[in-house]
Amino acid sequence: MFSKTCTYAIRAMLFIARHGEIDNKLGIKEIAGGIDAPEHFIAKILQQLSKKGLVLSLKGPSGGFYLDKKTGKCTLADIVQAVDGDSLFTGCALGLSHCSEQYPCPLHHEFKKIRKEIHEALKSTRLSEFNEELLQQFTYLKNR
Repeated sequence: MFSKTCTYAIRAMLFIARHGEIDNKLGIKEIAGGIDAPEHFIAKILQQLSKKGLVLSLKGPSGGFYLDKKTGKCTLADIVQAVDGDSLFTGCALGLSHCSEQYPCPLHHEFKKIRKEIHEALKSTRLSEFNEELLQQFTYLKNR
């Protein structure tokens, strides 16, 4: 459903939301290790998310990535759109470039409902909502 880049972006942002605050900035190694992802890939993804204002970063010896009150309110839909654009929410299920209400693909009407449900779910879900589940280890960000 999500691209590999988007999957890593969501996992990294969830990890930062759980562990990274203004007084506890996280480095690339810590984030990559915490979600079992390649460091160079996470660095590129977080740089992209930082440029779009979804995560904050500070350079230097006490630097790293973190969230504040504003960025902590980021939704999963914000991350998906920043990384993959809106194709998940608007694209054709069969990948046709001209699928529309007027010229629908065979899956158009059914997939339209699914896209809307996914968009609503991701729009209404904030990063911070997962902190308690992660803390209690009811959910995980890497393979066990």
